[in-house]
Amino acid sequence: MFEELVSKLKEHRTVGVYSHIRPDGDCIGAQVAACRWLEKNGIRAFAFNDDQIPLNLQWLTDFYTIEEPREETLKQCDAFLLLDGNSPTRFGSYAEYMEDDPKPSYMVDHHPDPQDGFDMTISVEEASSTCELIFHLFLQNDIKQLDSKSAKALYTGILTDTGSLQYDSVTPETMNIASELLRIGEFRPNVVAEKVFSNKRLNQLHLLSRAMSTIKLHEDNQIATMYVTSEMLEETDTTNDDCEGFVAYPLSVAGIKAAILFKDLGEGVKMSLRSKSNEVDVNKWAREIGGGGHKKASGAWHPGPLEETIKEVVGIGSKQLAEIDKS
Repeated sequence: MFEELVSKLKEHRTVGVYSHIRPDGDCIGAQVAACRWLEKNGIRAFAFNDDQIPLNLQWLTDFYTIEEPREETLKQCDAFLLLDGNSPTRFGSYAEYMEDDPKPSYMVDHHPDPQDGFDMTISVEEASSTCELIFHLFLQNDIKQLDSKSAKALYTGILTDTGSLQYDSVTPETMNIASELLRIGEFRPNVVAEKVFSNKRLNQLHLLSRAMSTIKLHEDNQIATMYVTSEMLEETDTTNDDCEGFVAYPLSVAGIKAAILFKDLGEGVKMSLRSKSNEVDVNKWAREIGGGGHKKASGAWHPGPLEETIKEVVGIGSKQLAEIDKS
């Protein structure tokens, strides 16, 4: 499948590469590496994202500049490559722009249930990350084009989308690719891990302390919830970006099958849903309220208020747990 994608991309002179809104390590790592691959093959590339890049990932923009999409730049592109999202709406302004000026579009992703509308789709739900898939772009074409910067970008995406290689999405293939990235890129794991995980501000730890005090267990200690409010952010002089990774704490409680981090930041409630049980599918929870993602990691939004949101989402989880008990 990547042989066909390589062939199609090489038909274009300028390609716009989009990463999804509210970017994370996987979409940014894949975007940076894909842009560098395009340029190594004589194709001009622009990297677009509607949102700010999180602080712990901004070092990757030294490898390739990511810019806000502007009409004059978009018009220079004769095709688009969409990474780590399976619906045009995941890429912000891209969906609206393509309605007015349709151009060939290619999607590479690992989320379930991809939407139609792309000229070519590579969707591999079993892959640990989109960065694992983009590695095959180099492998299929010319592995010698994979330099240290691209290797670090791809390793970042694999590391962050697998809980530091702990999730059950990690396969022997994932580990082989991670090993190749370290070997070819000539770097050790700590080089990336320290940039991504070891740069917390004291204020972020103060925020984490307040958030952890809100942890509650539900449904016979099978579901854990935690929340952050705009007041907490104001009191600790932090931002939404500082909540990154918080959901791992309630998920780490012994006996828990799923955890939800709720963020009540003024315009509805955003949430991150995580599961550590093969039986619990948080993607189904998220889809009931218009969100989605993976079986074990999903996101959603609710109009609020916070108390009603928690009650409704825990209720959805309760129904699934009851169905599991019956089976």
